[in-house]
Amino acid sequence: MTSTSPLALPAVLGLSLMLGACGAVDRLANVGQAPALSPIEDPTATKGYKPVQMPMPAVEHASYAPNSLWRTGSRAFFKDQRARLVGDLVTVKVKVTDRAQLDNTTKRSRKNGEDLGAENFFGAESKWKKNADPSSFLKLDSDSSSEGSGSVRRAEQLATNVAAVVTQTLPNGNLVIEGKQEIRVNFEVRELIVAGVIRPEDIESDNTIDSAKIAQARIAYGGRGQITDVQQPRYGQQVMDILLPF
Repeated sequence: MTSTSPLALPAVLGLSLMLGACGAVDRLANVGQAPALSPIEDPTATKGYKPVQMPMPAVEHASYAPNSLWRTGSRAFFKDQRARLVGDLVTVKVKVTDRAQLDNTTKRSRKNGEDLGAENFFGAESKWKKNADPSSFLKLDSDSSSEGSGSVRRAEQLATNVAAVVTQTLPNGNLVIEGKQEIRVNFEVRELIVAGVIRPEDIESDNTIDSAKIAQARIAYGGRGQITDVQQPRYGQQVMDILLPF
């Protein structure tokens, strides 16, 4: 078990107070103003962006039939307005209805007993006290039991639409998409982020796709503003919740 230096706790508290003070200055500068919206930016130019790499099948070479209007990879004789190239837009129909209910009960019990005795023990039994019983030198008893129960109940529902941008085309034709939507109502900003990999075949004729057909889907829905700020504990309380062992 490691011991903490007596100067470590004041240093951590001092650092947290400095960080909280910096955040407080920014908040005081924006008193009476609505939260600012994030600027529109290229997702591939953001810090930490990494191209998606996934297992790819063998490359199929394009083949052309003589005297034919059909081209390999085409989905129709007329121009297709669905997203297929980097920079194209596709509307994602986000519909999440998640319900889960799990109940688990475990019960275990065990009891053991061992007796050891000797009627004659090289004459030593005559030296024992009268109330001693030589037929029981040793007696061991053990009793253990455990009981546990757990329950999980969850219900989540989200239904909305968001336009995403094709940021990458994979060698097998699949598309990597990423979309972000911000809506400000009074002093609260709601954010919706959608990202993942889709198949062009799953895009419907109106250039929309169901969120259930997104592989490696990343869907985030949250907010920031006055209401969210009130619902969060203060910086000092968060630091104490991490440091205090009780």
